[in-house]
Amino acid sequence: MSKKIETLDKNISEALLGGGEARIASQHKKGKLTARERLHFLMDEGSFEEIGMFVTHRSSEFGLEREKYLGDGVVTGYGTINGRPVYVFAQDFTVFGGSLSESHAEKICRIMDLAMQNGVPVVGLNDSGGARIQEGVVSLGGYADIFYRNTLASGVIPQISAIMGPCAGGAVYSPAITDFIMMVENTSYMFVTGPNVVKTVTHEEVTSEELGGASAHSTKSGVTHFSCANEIECIKNIKRLLSYVPSNCEEDAPSVPYEEGDELRSALNKIIPENPNQPYDIREVIDAIIDDDGDGFFEVHKNFAENIVVGFARLAGKSIGIIANQPAFLAGVLDINSSTKAARFVRFCDCFNIPLLVLEDVPGFLPGTDQEWHGIITNGAKLLFAFSEATVPRITVITRKAYGGAYDVMNSKHIGADMNYAWPTAEIAVMGARGAAEIIFKSEITKSEDPTAKLKEKEDEYVNHFANPYRAAERGYIDEIITPDVTRQKLIRAFKMLENKAVKLPRKKHANIPL
Repeated sequence: MSKKIETLDKNISEALLGGGEARIASQHKKGKLTARERLHFLMDEGSFEEIGMFVTHRSSEFGLEREKYLGDGVVTGYGTINGRPVYVFAQDFTVFGGSLSESHAEKICRIMDLAMQNGVPVVGLNDSGGARIQEGVVSLGGYADIFYRNTLASGVIPQISAIMGPCAGGAVYSPAITDFIMMVENTSYMFVTGPNVVKTVTHEEVTSEELGGASAHSTKSGVTHFSCANEIECIKNIKRLLSYVPSNCEEDAPSVPYEEGDELRSALNKIIPENPNQPYDIREVIDAIIDDDGDGFFEVHKNFAENIVVGFARLAGKSIGIIANQPAFLAGVLDINSSTKAARFVRFCDCFNIPLLVLEDVPGFLPGTDQEWHGIITNGAKLLFAFSEATVPRITVITRKAYGGAYDVMNSKHIGADMNYAWPTAEIAVMGARGAAEIIFKSEITKSEDPTAKLKEKEDEYVNHFANPYRAAERGYIDEIITPDVTRQKLIRAFKMLENKAVKLPRKKHANIPL
């Protein structure tokens, strides 16, 4: 028996070394942790249970039969993060560059199947050179097996992808299907075709970092939701993100103990400038409304489409999702990128029973040929569709502007919002007062002896009639006009009132969102 135990111990030690000491040292030299080191920092101490430690590849071509490593380039298993169960896989770049083989894919699929069966989130730590070329179509089939499971799991369990090294070719599509992607600056990249292929086909000279690094995908493409300075920060963000989401679609959003106290926030009364065209930072409004619990506002897609702000926070201890127009960037206008960014976030929150708070200050949709030719109509409709389809509790607070079709799109009463509040500074109208006056009173202004003074007079007349929240309140489109300082109190009570909301959508196979 002792010899057999010795053999087991020897095999475990071999598996723990992955590709060996030299390759581990090479990984460290690049500023990267190994797969097992990452899991050590991610999982609660002593909680990780490995599955498939002794799995090896089954290929016998191109000399692969002479080179086998226990685990075959991916560490898979389960454990807890902050006491909650999670399934994980971490690709090991020290073994065949983390390349995906048939066995490697089977290990990941096994983890995903277990996660689905048990209603538990999946976290994938990606660090792979792509498909194992020596296995040909078998490795490609392995990718497709993973993609299929990603799709089945979508909306059932949260899926988080951390890109901690290369992720190229077909490998990028699994993270793309998952709910959130995190990347590490300077050591990770994602692209369908690499710099060499780009140069051959388009003659563009570009580095891997420029083409698909964390900076490019967090600011230009919006592919990644979080750009992290290093791997430890990335792991901390994974843990923080999981704290806001339930384990599966059948559970309610997480909550922490909260003792109600003085909920008035007088600072909110001073945020909106007297000049309606002067910008302000909507994050100041968010920070004043949410719990001051040390966690604060956890912003998603911070550096992409900055004219809209989305993220998670807690209100009276309960997890909520926030969507807010940002007057400090492009005046908070809706465009293609901001619409798709917000729509994706709304749909995630609705999947996992996270109530939605909308803070609205939007002058409309961004005009121009670039927006029209690139599909602002279809893309703007995505946000409209996402809000209309959402069945979670939905509350809107109009802080200032709510103009045109953007008023409808930003969770208006007409598309199913549960409660709609407006501050006294709210302007709810078809368009801005100046533009409206120029159209409605064009003849009077033109014939006037002093057109400038006449325009100002008619502009003020329009403001008094329409650019305020009272007409909307008269119609019941606004439930209550409130002073800013009571906003937090009102929201806590309204979300409490909506806790047991139940909506039954028309029977269908699935909707056809405008893509």
